[in-house]
Amino acid sequence: MSSELIPDSYLEGERAWCHVIYALHAVAVVIGVAGAASVAGAFVFGVPSLFAVILNYVKRGDVRGTWLDSHYRWQIRTFWFTALWLLVYGLLIITIIFIPIAWLLIVVLGLWVSYRVIRGWLALSGRRAIDDL
Repeated sequence: MSSELIPDSYLEGERAWCHVIYALHAVAVVIGVAGAASVAGAFVFGVPSLFAVILNYVKRGDVRGTWLDSHYRWQIRTFWFTALWLLVYGLLIITIIFIPIAWLLIVVLGLWVSYRVIRGWLALSGRRAIDDL
């Protein structure tokens, strides 16, 4: 469906869903900061983010070809890249020698996740597409 054929009123509803998804991801980040889990761990394994990524996949087809598609892609990639890097860092922890490095990298990953949620949500609030280069 071409973005010229999609009415603005429809996109407002889809934009609201995107806000909900960013909010779920933000809740996961806050849980990671306030709880015993790392930000990245809470982001990947927490119920809010798991629910958010499921919503991403369910709703993404509804915005294909619009500026909102960039946000759904951004959110999905943030989730899966975080999961991938947590796996890599987990393998570093297993080696025992690299435990301090892995924990430092997990903190950096948490900052990266927080940045992606904030940057994306601000762009959505400004009704702008987000590039994920």
